[in-house]
Amino acid sequence: MNVVKKPQVLMLSIAVAAALAGCAKKEEAAKAEAPAATTETALKLDESKLPPVNRFAIGDLDSSKDACADFGGYVNGKWLAANAIPGDRTSWGAFEMLSERSKAVQRQLAEQAAANANASGVEKIVGDIFATGMDAEKINAQGIAPLKARLDAIATLDSKEKIADYLRTSAAKGENVLFGFGSTPDFKDSSMNIAGALQGGLGLPDSTYYTDAKNKDKLDAYQQHAAKVLELSGVPAADAAKQAADIVAFETRLAKASKSRAELSRDVSLYYNPISPADADKLAPNFPWTKFFESQGLATPKMFSLAIPGFHQEVSRMLDDVPATTWQSYLRFRTIDTSSPYLSDDFVQENFAFYNQKLRGQKELKERGKRVLDQIEGQVGETMGQMYVKVAFPAESKARMETLVQNLREALKARIEKLDWMSDETKKKALEKWAAFTPKIGYPDKWRDWTGLETSRESYIGNVLAANEFNYKWDLGKIGKPVDKTEWGMPPQMVNAYYNPSFNEVVFPAAILQPPFFDPNATDEMNYGGIGAVIGHEMTHGYDDQGSRFGPTGNFENWWTDADAKGFSGRTDKLVAQFNSYEAMPGKHVDGKHTLGENIADLGGLATAYDAMVKATTGTPDPKTDGLTRDQRFFLNWATVWRRNFTPQELETRLTTDEHAPANFRAIGAPSNLPAFATAFSCKPGQPMVREGDKQVVIW
Repeated sequence: MNVVKKPQVLMLSIAVAAALAGCAKKEEAAKAEAPAATTETALKLDESKLPPVNRFAIGDLDSSKDACADFGGYVNGKWLAANAIPGDRTSWGAFEMLSERSKAVQRQLAEQAAANANASGVEKIVGDIFATGMDAEKINAQGIAPLKARLDAIATLDSKEKIADYLRTSAAKGENVLFGFGSTPDFKDSSMNIAGALQGGLGLPDSTYYTDAKNKDKLDAYQQHAAKVLELSGVPAADAAKQAADIVAFETRLAKASKSRAELSRDVSLYYNPISPADADKLAPNFPWTKFFESQGLATPKMFSLAIPGFHQEVSRMLDDVPATTWQSYLRFRTIDTSSPYLSDDFVQENFAFYNQKLRGQKELKERGKRVLDQIEGQVGETMGQMYVKVAFPAESKARMETLVQNLREALKARIEKLDWMSDETKKKALEKWAAFTPKIGYPDKWRDWTGLETSRESYIGNVLAANEFNYKWDLGKIGKPVDKTEWGMPPQMVNAYYNPSFNEVVFPAAILQPPFFDPNATDEMNYGGIGAVIGHEMTHGYDDQGSRFGPTGNFENWWTDADAKGFSGRTDKLVAQFNSYEAMPGKHVDGKHTLGENIADLGGLATAYDAMVKATTGTPDPKTDGLTRDQRFFLNWATVWRRNFTPQELETRLTTDEHAPANFRAIGAPSNLPAFATAFSCKPGQPMVREGDKQVVIW
């Protein structure tokens, strides 16, 4: 687990992790060199078994709605009404439909790998995990037995010294439930990896679930869930209830020493706190960091990053004043709870009932195959990625994307050069950062080496834990070494995109390069309104309220004059106010500050994509497809990308935990600030989609 500031992503982030660097191939190389994969069979894909892609259709438009008054309803209202959320999901829209398509591809590949009992390399890893994950009979027969040794060890922890030692030894296997630890680029020298530690230890999505009275019902339900998990593991009901109460009190204390998701997303400096191990020992005397480094097989460094130091101070105090029996209860529960998805059906069902059904409103448990594929993606994503790109990502798509990226780069440069609110001094630095952007498209130039990961057809959880330990040790191996800029932070089959400020890179995995985002056969305006705006979005993250704190090489540095920083803040404050005004649910508004970075990226990305589209189509007649102008279709496809239904519980959770505004507001937020939108749809001053004067937000 890496612990630096996560990459900025287009949709909900999967984990707090460092995005890893790499350069895109030139067009000639993309055509000449097929992505390599070590497999023993010729992988095949039956496209007739894949679900359809979701693209803009003229029939989706609701002519009873005025685009200038209700643009979201005009474009997506009919589609949203006709497309209910499937029972095994908590949201449904363009992203989810592409994810289903990606999973359908992966399912075929995983089944082929599982059928080959003599496979080697990445095919063996995928086949072993999928085959064991699908063996419900064996998993149910094993019950909780795979965790017996761990639970027996926890039962012996009767002193703070033994507890601290257990935390170290379990961390060395990649099973640290209390805090995050791993490699991270040094904020002051992004070319080198250092060790970094972060807060952790909570079972609920955010610290505010423990500290805010409005979440009491969820905290009470969590306590009941903890009791049920302990009961399933063999703890008598009365004892389980008492232990669950102790666990909630324990985690509440951790939560009070933690930063919320909103605080972390809006102040990237919280992720970096350089300190010597000797000083860290003084800060947390009951959990000496010099001893922790030794236990992980690492040389004690001169410096590492101990982010959120108050959290680690509290852990040290808790080692001293929390009874050993409470620590045992906490570690027992968290060990079982984090393993529940890989255990027998009773644990799986309880895990689903709380985390998916109660917190997010999911009606049905995903079928086993989808759940196993989720674990393959999370644990060994690039093994599947090597197989995926061989059958699902044509070289011509990569070549077309490289052209789009270059056009967006040029459009962004032109916008920066024309800024009237930025001084020449700061503008020069902004352009230096622009020149250093690295794009990565489709899949890595160099695949990760999985040599040493031993999987088998014996145990599902055994394979998962082996992969987890392998990944942890692989990550620790980076500490003290130069950053490897060939690595990726997302596998090719993931429907997403990201910007990583430490490497100043924009990354577009293969799976997102499909309609409605990207279609090699579509007209320019559709691709610029889809993937073009995504490209612009990720590039603009380099200049959002947090990305703008990193320089051209990825170092954390201030390259702004005081006057320009003040001017920038004044403009972003207006965007905060705009999104604060959006009511997502009765009485619950979007948090404009929490979502600021994504909203800046949407606004700058859409404006940049529009400029690039205009330049790319200059001199060509407007086709007026289906009676719609080129500019109209550009904005219509932008809104199509953001068609998305949420369960009420999922929406409520995201309002607290997600740095992205709900999709319906992303569809309208950026266009309402662009004069080109008002012109395209003949909007009049005063209409909701026309922001003027002091209300209009212009940043990049």
